[in-house]
Amino acid sequence: MATIASGALINLEELVPSSQHFKHGISLRVTGKLQDYDVETAVAVIVDRNASLKVDTQHLNINLRIGSIFQFIGELLLEPDNEAILKARVGRNMDGMDLNLYRQSLKLLRDFQAGR
Repeated sequence: MATIASGALINLEELVPSSQHFKHGISLRVTGKLQDYDVETAVAVIVDRNASLKVDTQHLNINLRIGSIFQFIGELLLEPDNEAILKARVGRNMDGMDLNLYRQSLKLLRDFQAGR
């Protein structure tokens, strides 16, 4: 039986070609504000600060609303031009979450894990 990797928790700003997480097929968990959604292709674009990511939502049964905060878990696909798209297998609305506090808690979690 095949196991599905849990999504590595990252900020969108960390998803750059030099990152250890910028690999085809790696499982990621990302959070951002929905900036755009194309109903025909089921491709959403989420943003956080100055970073953005395309998310393929075709396998999700979720209501996407522009301006809402969403978290997606899925596998990163790298296109030939090195553009990344997350093929989401899980998605959830995170409205009400403070993104600044979320980033701070992620930093604290990483600091704690590094100290172990």
